[in-house]
Amino acid sequence: MAGMARGSLALKLGASFTSSSLLLLLLACHSCSFYLPGVAPQDFTTGAELRVKVNKLTSTKTQLPYSYYSLQYCPPEHIVDSAENLGEVLRGDRIENSPYVFQMREPLQCKILCRVTLNTKTAKEFREKIDDDYRVNMILDNLPLVVPIGRSDQENAVVYQHGFHVGLKGQYAGSEDLKHFIHNHLTFTVKYHKDSQSDLARIVGFEVKPFSVEHQFDGEWRNENMPLATCDPHARRAVTSSESPQVIEDKKDVIFTYDVAFEESDVKWASRWDTYLLMADDQIHWFSIVNSLMIVLFLSGMVAMIMLRTLYRDISKYNQLETQEEAQEETGWKLVHGDVFRPPTNSDLLCVYVGTGVQFFGMILVTMIFAALGFLSPSNRGGLMTAMLFLWVFMGLFSGYASARLYKMFKGTEWKKITLKTAFMFPAIVFSIFFVLNALIWGEKSSGAVPFGTMFALVFLWFGISVPLVFTGSYIGFNKPAIEDSVKTNKIPRQIPEQAWYMNLVFSILIGGVLPFGVVFIELFFILASIWLHQFYYIFGFLFAVFIILIVSCAEITIVFCYFHLCNEDYHWWWRSYLTSGSSALYLFLYAAFYFFTKLDITKPVSGVLYFGYMLIASYAFFVLTGTIGFCACFWFTRLIYSTVKID
Repeated sequence: MAGMARGSLALKLGASFTSSSLLLLLLACHSCSFYLPGVAPQDFTTGAELRVKVNKLTSTKTQLPYSYYSLQYCPPEHIVDSAENLGEVLRGDRIENSPYVFQMREPLQCKILCRVTLNTKTAKEFREKIDDDYRVNMILDNLPLVVPIGRSDQENAVVYQHGFHVGLKGQYAGSEDLKHFIHNHLTFTVKYHKDSQSDLARIVGFEVKPFSVEHQFDGEWRNENMPLATCDPHARRAVTSSESPQVIEDKKDVIFTYDVAFEESDVKWASRWDTYLLMADDQIHWFSIVNSLMIVLFLSGMVAMIMLRTLYRDISKYNQLETQEEAQEETGWKLVHGDVFRPPTNSDLLCVYVGTGVQFFGMILVTMIFAALGFLSPSNRGGLMTAMLFLWVFMGLFSGYASARLYKMFKGTEWKKITLKTAFMFPAIVFSIFFVLNALIWGEKSSGAVPFGTMFALVFLWFGISVPLVFTGSYIGFNKPAIEDSVKTNKIPRQIPEQAWYMNLVFSILIGGVLPFGVVFIELFFILASIWLHQFYYIFGFLFAVFIILIVSCAEITIVFCYFHLCNEDYHWWWRSYLTSGSSALYLFLYAAFYFFTKLDITKPVSGVLYFGYMLIASYAFFVLTGTIGFCACFWFTRLIYSTVKID
């Protein structure tokens, strides 16, 4: 029987590490994700009307979006808000119609949009937005407006910046006074792919070059159809530079104009986002994957070798003890068999965190799968956040089930109490922080503030769907037979020096979280850039591979620390297993602080509070996720090893 137990244990451990390694290799080879466009293609005939929509004004300096019409731009006759999903609203998107109207494949030159007269208030608002580097975002046929910029390090290489700057700062020749100039002339380029069998075409690109021009005209201003001296299509006089820029001052008249050019492209509609999502740094992602993979494979080999050889020796020795005197002299992890499954201190709280972690794990896993398959591409604005919210809500079923099963194992009887804590504790903490941050955004009159209706929808998802599902899962889990311990628990707990226990805990927290963080920190750089520098993040194939590597690393480092502590006759593994891998969240928050001071140019106090508030929420969620992964791995490991030895 002992030989069969040893063989069974070796087979289980060997198979798990081998399968993990093969899975990681496959994912590393296929980590370049594809995407499925979020909308159906639209065909346009020559002369068909193209309506440009405007989105929020964004800045990497303030992180506070504002509505396009918060500045004195030319409005349409009636401003109409476009329907937005939950994710778009939470992102601060405010998509509205605009007076920019094109005709498909019919170029326009020097089209006058309107003429506005600035006052003290509006001129100040423009200057403030220019000081904070705000950019104007527009949309045509679901494509965002971009500014092409040539790369100096590569010939004929172009990078695209999302949106154009509201204006620029400069000085007149011979003057030391710094002036603000507005970009009031836009040269649009609409790229299209023509169907070879018909006259229909599809839009595959939307670019712009902004200029600042102080337009001149003869006589009195009459209407938007009068000719301009600085921009006249009849005289073939086009705007090609900002040599005579439009200054922003009180009582200054600003004339907004635009050009439209159409350019045929070989890019097909299905590949039109490839230009926007061109990955110039893919080698860094591959290096991240290979580096993390080598670390985990090396660790997997070490863990497999240590566990198989060491445990084989231990189990053989323990199972060959024949006399009572020999059994009394046993040392190592078998000596604490009577205490290893003793319920820990604050076991209720551990059940809540494990249940919440299971909920997070399910949400992230399903989101990653759908994102890697392309269903949550950037073409589907707000789709990623919407999917994560709904998945979080519906994963409440598994959260309640996991917390109730663990609670019943601890011989708990008040399952409704633990269910309420599971349903409310983590969401209440996050919602409280979010509410305070949202109040700060409201105070800045930013469009990023979540409206009351959306806030009510979030509360409804929480109380109306998530909470009932948590109760359903808890009821199912609590009414199933309890998980039986592998060994019986002693009535009197074994005493461990308190100083040694704290030293083991501190050592586990400081060292255990390094490896999981080391696996993700390179990819974390790109995630932070996409969030705070307003860049697209779409390489979910790489991210999914990193996520799998993170799971394996959390499991392995926790098992190793757990085994060493058990060998030192320290049976307090419950909370330590959670904190060992969960401590990687501490390193994540410290890296976020490092990123703030080295990569971002945020100067406003409110913006800094928003950054650290949201990163605190992200770190807290990462703690719950990684801690639960480590705990589940350690729970499986301890039950496995203690079920393979003979205990009288």
